Amino acid sequence: MEEVNKFQSFIIFGMVLLGILLGQIGFIQTYSEYLIMPSLTIMLFLVFIQVPLKEIGSSFKNIKFTSVSIIINFVWTPIIVFVLGRLFLSNHPELLIGFIMLMVTPCTDWYLIFTGIAKGNVALGSSILPLNLILQLLLLPVYILLIGGTSVDIDILNLGKGVIFSLMIPLLCSIIARKLIIDKIGNSEFDEKVSPKACDYQGYFLNIAIIAMFASQGKVLLENYQVLLILLVPILLFFTINFIVGRFVGKAIKLNYQDSVSLSLTTLARNSPIALAIAVATFPDKHLISLALIIGPLIELPILFLVSKILLTIKSKGESYQYN
Repeated sequence: MEEVNKFQSFIIFGMVLLGILLGQIGFIQTYSEYLIMPSLTIMLFLVFIQVPLKEIGSSFKNIKFTSVSIIINFVWTPIIVFVLGRLFLSNHPELLIGFIMLMVTPCTDWYLIFTGIAKGNVALGSSILPLNLILQLLLLPVYILLIGGTSVDIDILNLGKGVIFSLMIPLLCSIIARKLIIDKIGNSEFDEKVSPKACDYQGYFLNIAIIAMFASQGKVLLENYQVLLILLVPILLFFTINFIVGRFVGKAIKLNYQDSVSLSLTTLARNSPIALAIAVATFPDKHLISLALIIGPLIELPILFLVSKILLTIKSKGESYQYN
């Protein structure tokens, strides 16, 4: 699965093309939309079942790391997203909402892959995962209303329903299922067998959702191919600014290399699958919002791979300097 995650951008792009091709078949275009929400719901269930929410307290063992990552993810990031959104997307209201939803949700899965590639502290990065998940579920509706509330008509009731049906239900089901399975087979067996399978299958269901979305809405992409270019600059600026901020803060609080890598990746990687599920449930008729959330990872994942290589270069130069 690690190898699959490294090439997830290409896989997503392939699924987009496959969806557009399948969408040329009449009955597939008509009925594919009914696969989108079920696929995303199952995918989120598989994501959530891997997260040990009862261990949320472990993130507070490293107060320095946890407090800084929370401030960057949930205070600084919404501010920079607001600024970038207003500068580059004020004339594209649906893309602005999609940009907001993508950028204010910290990643809960593949950032650990890139943390490992960059030889960072994967255990420390994992410790913040449950807290990031809970905070983004609580704060995402607030950010949408505060940052993008005047961009499109947002029905607060529909937004609440979208969060409940797309996130809370699979979250509650995953908590129950995780407890039942662990009670039966134990924690170690769960971590060795169930969790890796859930990780594998979550990618499959995300791909099914993407194929279904572009089979039903491929015309939207073809008619709005310039969306990629419109989003490119603000997304690149976001990652550049947050990478610099993460490195600066890591040095300021004297984190070692491994811990500073974890800080960089957990404050850079974004959670497009969760944001996509909310978008589909809350804004079913605003297809450009969902389109932005699919395009986001096409840009993000190559950047994360590049960042991991940059961090490795920094590590090797630092070691060389120490040796000399």
